[in-house]
Amino acid sequence: MGETNLKQHIDLNNKTILVTGSAGFIGSKLAIRLLKELTGSTIVGIDCMTDYNPLPLKEYRLKQIESTASSSGSSWIWVKGDIADKGLLDYLFATYHFNVVVNLAAQAGVRYSIDHPDVYIHSNLIGFYNILECCRHDDSLEHLVYASSSSVYGGNKKVPFSTDDKVDNPVSLYAATKKSDELLAHAYSKLYNIPSTGLRFFTVYGPAGRTDMFYFSATNTLCNGGTIKIFNYGNCKRDFTYIDDIVEGIYRVMQGAPKKENGEDGLPIPPYAVYNIGGGTPENLLVYITTLQEELVRAGVLPKDYDFDAHKELVPMQPGDVPVTYADSSALERDYGFKPEIGIREGLQKFAEWYKEFYMK
Repeated sequence: MGETNLKQHIDLNNKTILVTGSAGFIGSKLAIRLLKELTGSTIVGIDCMTDYNPLPLKEYRLKQIESTASSSGSSWIWVKGDIADKGLLDYLFATYHFNVVVNLAAQAGVRYSIDHPDVYIHSNLIGFYNILECCRHDDSLEHLVYASSSSVYGGNKKVPFSTDDKVDNPVSLYAATKKSDELLAHAYSKLYNIPSTGLRFFTVYGPAGRTDMFYFSATNTLCNGGTIKIFNYGNCKRDFTYIDDIVEGIYRVMQGAPKKENGEDGLPIPPYAVYNIGGGTPENLLVYITTLQEELVRAGVLPKDYDFDAHKELVPMQPGDVPVTYADSSALERDYGFKPEIGIREGLQKFAEWYKEFYMK
């Protein structure tokens, strides 16, 4: 779905970079990666610290960033605030003149959006509109990278999902807001020549992840002796993508902005692109759950004789859910030389070991 495949290389060293949602799962890991890799850069993180996921987990992620920053060749500035606060964003852009903006702040979750639509409009639409407006008025900006989601594909029957597919039938409000973000970014790219790249993430998992994601909530439930519900009777396939692969993808994309070019009519061709980042090998949900159970036992989170069958219940599909997600990430490989590599066994092993360390020490 890229208007142009040509990329403008960006050296991220000695730049000012804004990471929104920096206490979140992906944002915190990206901030750590930038602080490890870059010299002479200023990385500003903003997060409004909602309690949709537990605050102790967000505080843990921020501590991880701070400990990395203490030995980094770049500086870290943390701002507690909301991207829907236009005055605050205006101040930050006026102060730092960001070269690269990575917008990962969003209200996540398909099921939560069914009962709490207002927070999705607030964060995902108003917040993103504010980001676009600030980018429009900042001549320093070289690249806007923003999170979209595999949920935009809705109930698409054709797999794997390609960015060339039509995505006009979202099945959740969350998906509708993410599709809206892509449309807004396209309009701003066209009207104001803002280089923007949207990334459709596919079921991201790993240590210190989102507690509402299945692997994490299932672990909590099993540890408390509860019963996990397996939706669609386990007949789901998901393109699970390990967090390090997601961060590697974002890091590479940040360094290659869509090139500004004029068309035959002399008007700008929108410097706009959208990519999938997904594992590329959809896993059956039951296989994923079995692997998770094995790794939880191996890490000592659950006892060796744990009776999993007694704690599993097969239930019908949930509203807003889709049976299969499967990414065609070939465009990302073509344009950035990267495809996700980390399989579910390795990824879930790392999660189980982290869980043991974080919750059971």
